[in-house]
Parts: sequence; C-alpha cells; structure tokens
Amino acid sequence: MASETEVSDESDVEAAFADDPALVSYVVAGDPDAESTKEYVRALVRGGADVIELGLPFSEPIAEGPTIQQAIRRALDGGMTPDRYFDLVAALREDVDVPLVCMTYYNLIYQYGSRKGRDGVEPFVEAAAEAGISGLVVPDLPVDESDPLKEACEAHGLDLVFIVAPTTTDERLRRMLDRASGFVYVQGRLGTTGARSDVSSETHGSLDRLDDTDLPKAVGFGISEREHAREIVAGGADGVVVGSAFVDIVAEGESVADRLEAKARELKEGAVEGGEKVPEPERT
Repeated sequence: MASETEVSDESDVEAAFADDPALVSYVVAGDPDAESTKEYVRALVRGGADVIELGLPFSEPIAEGPTIQQAIRRALDGGMTPDRYFDLVAALREDVDVPLVCMTYYNLIYQYGSRKGRDGVEPFVEAAAEAGISGLVVPDLPVDESDPLKEACEAHGLDLVFIVAPTTTDERLRRMLDRASGFVYVQGRLGTTGARSDVSSETHGSLDRLDDTDLPKAVGFGISEREHAREIVAGGADGVVVGSAFVDIVAEGESVADRLEAKARELKEGAVEGGEKVPEPERT
C-alpha cells in the first residue's frame, strides 16, 4: 500500500481498475434525450459501473453494429451535438464520481476545431477536459496518425485508449502500447459491436498478447451476460466493456433505469467472480 506521502501517477481511468475487475458501461449520449441519459448513467453507477463510456454520436459509426447504430440515429435525431454533449458531461460530473470516457470518431473531433475557427484536434480535447471527460476512445484513429491527438490529450490530462483487434499486427500493437493510457480496450472478436451468446475464442489469444503491458486490459464487443464477464476476467482481463446489452434496454423503453442498474450489477458481480482466486487444494 502506498504511504500518505507517495503520489500516484495513475489517471482516474486507470485507478478505476485498481480495487477489483472493472465494469466499463457504454451508452449513447442523447438516446433518447439528454435528461434520460443522465438518469441512465446514474443507474449504471448505482449498479456498479466503474467507468462510463459515453458515446458522442457521429453519422458514420463504422465500428458499431445495428443496435448502437440505431441508438446513435435516435440521439442525432434528438438534436445531440458536441456542444450539447459537453453540457451533458458537465452536468453529470456534478453527481457521479466515476470517470467519464468519450467514445467518438476522428472526423468529428477534427471538424470541431474548424467550426470554432481553430485548426486541429486540440479545441475538442480542451473542451472535453473542461467539461470533465477523463479519456477518449477513437476507433477509427490509425495509430500511425495518432500523435497530434495524443499530444493534445497529454497537454489537457486526458487518457487516449486504443482498441486492439485480433488482427492487430505485433508491430502495430507495440506502437499502440507506446501511446496508450488509461486502459487497453481489447476487441474480443472480429466484426462490429453487438451482444452475443458466447465468448469468442479470439478473446483469450488477444489477452495473451498483452502480458507485457502494465495497463489494465478491458475486453469488449459481444459481452452481455454475467457468465461472459466471469469467463473473460478469469481468462486474464482486468475488466469488461459492455455496450449493446445496455443500449438494447434503452431501446425497449420500459423500466429502463431499474433494468440498467440490475444488468450492471449482474455484470459487475460476474467480473468480480472471475477475479476471485480459486484456493489450491490442500496437499496431503
């Protein structure tokens, strides 16, 4: 345990993985409206979410499956914009005490500055930091073109989280890990996001490739059940990222907050179970 005089250099995102396996919960900001999103985020936190990945809607979400694409469309139709997103984040920061991570696409980040009369990615990062965002996940950002965003994140105290796919080459993985902070987002299977009925065999191979990093490893894409979370953490992950299972509940529109809280609790409990060490049998 660190002494009182020692200062941790962990970000608040990385620190969210420190005590037990983390649940990173994703919802789309503005689906179906900003006030509902606030209620849903609070419910997820009550259920045990350690990090909220709050999606900023973009019109061409290439990494998303149908469930999240439809949620993004509902949010855009409801009028969600980057500036309204930052207002929503600032309001959430007043009553939730977990890190908020922005998941969005690079074109939107880059164009935000142009609309403000400033070039580059720094205007977006600066606004995100001022609102209370702790990190960014940008699935369409090539690692070889990530330096400007990484530099802006470092300047404003944000983590930049990279997604490692089963097809990521060893060389690209090395470059990602050199730039990554907060946690490593492990894509548990090929394809787009969406709830699945099982854990892909690709997940374990992806985790094995990350043995050399000290950053927490969280697996996403397809996780929807307690047993999925348990199996993934037991296989070496430090947490799970769950999105479509929550977005499905939002889309159904019935007892949403209560059901989100219950689903988050189920998944968090599964992750914690996966992290519990099984006692070795006594020797006779």
